[in-house]
Amino acid sequence: MKIIGFIGAYDKSDLIIYIAKILTVLGKKVLVIDATTNQKARYIVPVINPTIMYVTEYEDIDIAVGFSNEDDIKKYLGIPEDQEMEYDFIFVDTDTPEGIEKFDLENAQKNYFVTSFDVYSLKRGLEALTGLKNAMSLTKILFSKEMLKEEDDYLNFLSLGYKVIWNEYRIYFPIENGDLSAIYENQRVSKIKFKKLSVQYKDGLAYLAEEILGDVSESKVRRAIKTIEKGV
Repeated sequence: MKIIGFIGAYDKSDLIIYIAKILTVLGKKVLVIDATTNQKARYIVPVINPTIMYVTEYEDIDIAVGFSNEDDIKKYLGIPEDQEMEYDFIFVDTDTPEGIEKFDLENAQKNYFVTSFDVYSLKRGLEALTGLKNAMSLTKILFSKEMLKEEDDYLNFLSLGYKVIWNEYRIYFPIENGDLSAIYENQRVSKIKFKKLSVQYKDGLAYLAEEILGDVSESKVRRAIKTIEKGV
């Protein structure tokens, strides 16, 4: 079981769910934990009887909402505390120091910092890193319209003093109105569809999925994306 952290104040729920969907098409069992302040998954993922804490299945992905740690999820699922949950991957979406601590993301297999370049997303996102006990290696997932070097330099400047080691490579996603329209439509119909996403957005999904998987070729990831596009 691999733990993958997605950290930051930027709205990343849909991105995480799309990556999880690619992995499920490739035969992986995935749990997405929404440990954010606003718990957006509570509103965009359909559930019959929502409670304070629940786990629901959505397009072959398990989504956990309202839990403050992994042990509470195990208790909800009826799994002993000393037993590992039977998932290939657990994605933790958080925007707080408490989320990083309680889900032990300092020991996760990979951690991503997701942001756009508006000042709120940058500064509020970095606040989540204030409680780090040790230096954390993070890969930037950057949402931007023009991908300017000055934007990345500004993030590096703001992060001075934080216990962060930025990986050299970055993953870029374009901010395109067409992508936002496709994402909003998916939310309205409660479906995961890739057909109307831009080529650049799907390229970012493919790269991220391939990196998280580690042992799956790019061609297999691309075929999985094609399968989702066809709705098969």
